[in-house]
Amino acid sequence: MKLTMNLGTRSYDIILKDGCLANLHQFADLTHRRVFVLTDSGVPAQYAQTVLDQCANGTVYTIPRGEGSKCLKVYGQVLQAMLEFGMDRRDLLVAVGGGVVGDLGGFCAASYMRGIDFVNCPTTTLSQIDSSIGGKTAIDLGSAKNIVGAFWQPKVVLIDPQTLATLPRRQYINGLAEAVKAGLIADPALFDLFENGDVDKDIETIIYRSLLVKKKIVEQDERESGARKALNFGHTIGHGIEAVKGVRGRRTNDVNHGECVALGMLPMIEDRSLQKRTRAVLRKLGLPVRTGVDKHKVLEYMHHDKKSGGSSITVIRVPGLGCWRADTLPMTQLPALLGLEEE
Repeated sequence: MKLTMNLGTRSYDIILKDGCLANLHQFADLTHRRVFVLTDSGVPAQYAQTVLDQCANGTVYTIPRGEGSKCLKVYGQVLQAMLEFGMDRRDLLVAVGGGVVGDLGGFCAASYMRGIDFVNCPTTTLSQIDSSIGGKTAIDLGSAKNIVGAFWQPKVVLIDPQTLATLPRRQYINGLAEAVKAGLIADPALFDLFENGDVDKDIETIIYRSLLVKKKIVEQDERESGARKALNFGHTIGHGIEAVKGVRGRRTNDVNHGECVALGMLPMIEDRSLQKRTRAVLRKLGLPVRTGVDKHKVLEYMHHDKKSGGSSITVIRVPGLGCWRADTLPMTQLPALLGLEEE
């Protein structure tokens, strides 16, 4: 299947097909320029090698796995490696991995020599469903997630569902939270797949319908001045939880990004019946519906959220299945949002 992100001169194709990673050369010039393949230590090495084997002059650079690599230090190391490889404005960066690799690689491409070509090859459900398209690239600054970055659209996105076969089950399910989000804000039929379908058998349809939701929103609002804010549903509280209890290393009690988004969505669903249905979906998938996180620490982080405007913050609510609303709240209402007024 092929989708096209229609953004004028920045338009690009999204290829969703089993085995397409081995055919990247059909969609990007890998012969007449240097190709810098960025991956991380958690991604099976054969995926980056599959890309490298198609390049006339390529190299693979591997960063440590995990959110910790989305930092200024690793960002600088990648840029230095690109410089030492002799890259110029005609060359190409290919990101092979999950959201961390895509976010970091995209930002490196956006800033190296003021911008070089970038191809995204996502290998996780989270990145295939959500982060690989739309052009948001970023790194973290301390506990502030995605606070330093740029809008930089890829030249093509290759989504190969076969790469999900090597993904640990928890990571596979973690990424589905973003698809549940897409169903809640814009696609009741997608939400129905989670209620009544089989996620493993339906995974390609789930990815496709999720991409359709995000594509339509990004085409309306590339730089998040209006409709694109809908994609932040679940993220305002979710990012707060992630800052406090997110994955750092391999601690088993930490919470992944998708799990944090799942937790952040529930308080923002206004329809009690839909909230109950969503809890059932999350439980069916094995996603959390509650956590023992310190709400006061979450509140402290939310005061520094990039969606806040000093004395106010914008949150996304879902009044009913398939629709959403952006509310701008005074920061003084954040404790109530977290249920702290009851303590």
